Amino acid sequence: MSTVGRAPAGATRTCPHCRAVILQSASVCPSCRKHLRFEPGADGTAVVPTFSPLRVEGAIRHPSGGEAWEYAVMVTIRNDRGEEVTRQVVGVGAIQPGEERSFTFVVEAYAPDGGAGD
Repeated sequence: MSTVGRAPAGATRTCPHCRAVILQSASVCPSCRKHLRFEPGADGTAVVPTFSPLRVEGAIRHPSGGEAWEYAVMVTIRNDRGEEVTRQVVGVGAIQPGEERSFTFVVEAYAPDGGAGD
């Protein structure tokens, strides 16, 4: 019998390893992939999301001539009323002539009962 109560859905905490803000329910940090606590009955593998409702991939290539391009990767989350919940810069950098950068954006959803939601 566990005396630890379940955290409310969406509750967050800071990963002690990489300092990323993560879900309190996570037993493995999705950013650094380090284990945060022992899950009874788990076989030691990483926790996987129940489903991924969104995945976008893309790439940009700088042509062979000209000056370097700078870029900023932004993520904005809005609620069902269109109000901005959060906006973060997740990465910045430069692309030199002839270089390429690829980007993947994935939304991972975790349903407590393992279902994909309705």
